[in-house]
Amino acid sequence: MVSEDRGSYARFLVERREAILARVAEAATRSGRKPDDVLVLAVSKTVGPEEVALARRAGYRAFGENRPQELTRKLAALADDPEMADIRFDMIGNLQTNKINHVVGCVSLIHSISSAHLAEAVSKRSVARGVVSDVLLETNVSGEESKSGFSPAELVAEIDGILALPGIRVHGLMSMAPAHDAAEARRTFSGLRALAEDLRTRTGLPLEELSCGMSDDYPIAVEEGSTIVRLGRTVFDPNYVIQ
Repeated sequence: MVSEDRGSYARFLVERREAILARVAEAATRSGRKPDDVLVLAVSKTVGPEEVALARRAGYRAFGENRPQELTRKLAALADDPEMADIRFDMIGNLQTNKINHVVGCVSLIHSISSAHLAEAVSKRSVARGVVSDVLLETNVSGEESKSGFSPAELVAEIDGILALPGIRVHGLMSMAPAHDAAEARRTFSGLRALAEDLRTRTGLPLEELSCGMSDDYPIAVEEGSTIVRLGRTVFDPNYVIQ
């Protein structure tokens, strides 16, 4: 995506980041929260290492990948760049059990633990590697058949068993809203918040992270309690128009 005018793209990243942070701050204020309560995760799945490096210089410190192989490629490409030493990568996409080795021990947070079976597989690999993996539990609040994740009822039934697994530490929940429908997005995000509150009561854990909100709906997500918004197109694509 970096054009021949590298400087122009670098300026775009800085200016767009300022606009995003302003929208986050406005949404946080409307809901009585602090802007610093929300992490902007720059979803770098459609760009290369050079764009990630430019985004780092624009001020981003946290990036998200949805494919383990691409995560491995970017980590290798950026490993020797001292300016990249303070960034983090999260895994946000569907994670197949045969790709766990590419992720465990390599990311700060796995957002997409979508089943008890996957939780068990990540637990097993984490124990084998001598690490503890920080994770979120992906929840299909909207009930769309096209989306993966626990249903709210399944998560309530499975939560105690997941929390008992060694090698993983559950920090909260993740969800995606139906596209292009602000009312449904709000229902999804408020439902995720309510589910987290219920699980906090049941488990006694803080479950402090709610990962929800993408380029088209993140102000709504922030208003409803999101602590991590996952933004790709609005961060990296100059052709994406902020609504």
